[in-house]
Parts: sequence; C-alpha cells; structure tokens
Amino acid sequence: MLVGVDIVENERMARVIARRPRLLERVFTRQEREYCLSKANPARHFAARFAAKEAVGKALGTGVISWQEIEVINAASGQPAVRVSGRTEAAARRAGAGPLSLSLSHSDSASVAVVVARRLRTGNEDD
Repeated sequence: MLVGVDIVENERMARVIARRPRLLERVFTRQEREYCLSKANPARHFAARFAAKEAVGKALGTGVISWQEIEVINAASGQPAVRVSGRTEAAARRAGAGPLSLSLSHSDSASVAVVVARRLRTGNEDD
C-alpha cells in the first residue's frame, strides 16, 4: 500500500497567493484555478489541492516532480480524484502504484489531503 498525507494552513495559502499571485499559474492547472476561484473561500480550496499534490509525491516516494502533472479533479459523483501525467505518471508506474484514491478535508484553519494507492503486484513483492 502506498500512502501520502499533507496538511496546509489555509491562512498561509491566502498570504502566499496575495504575495505571489503567479504561483497559481505555476502550481495549479487552469481547471483547478477556475474551480477554486469559483468558491467563496478560494484559498481553502487551493490549500487542499496543494496538499493533494504534496501527498501524491509522498505516496510515490518522489516528492512533487511537476506541479502541473498532478491535477485534482472532481469525479462525476462530485468526489475529488487525482490524475497524474508525464513524469509523475511514469514514477507511479515505477512505484507499482495502482489507481490513486484521494480524500480532502477542510476546517476553518487547515486543509488536509490523503492519497492511497494499492501497490500492484509485479511478482517481486511479498506484500
């Protein structure tokens, strides 16, 4: 099992966005930005997505390879999901990761993300 978790203070994210607005373009995809900016408290949603990207890097054991290659989307059910591409997708394959599952949660002060993936059997593992 591969697991990653991260927590981000919402107010800290709001301060970072205010000081460095171009960070949004560097870290978040267009769809992520549009989603977060449509919310009453965008910083909270940006914080959760930032935490999700960090959690993916932790689960894969690589850290974040490319911010844009990890995208938080909403499944048809409305549940958050994560999609990886490029070098991050290749790293997931090397790690033997099956589909990544994502859970997000917010409070007034912080946002947290947990990423879990079942390790696919390649014939070499004993788990």
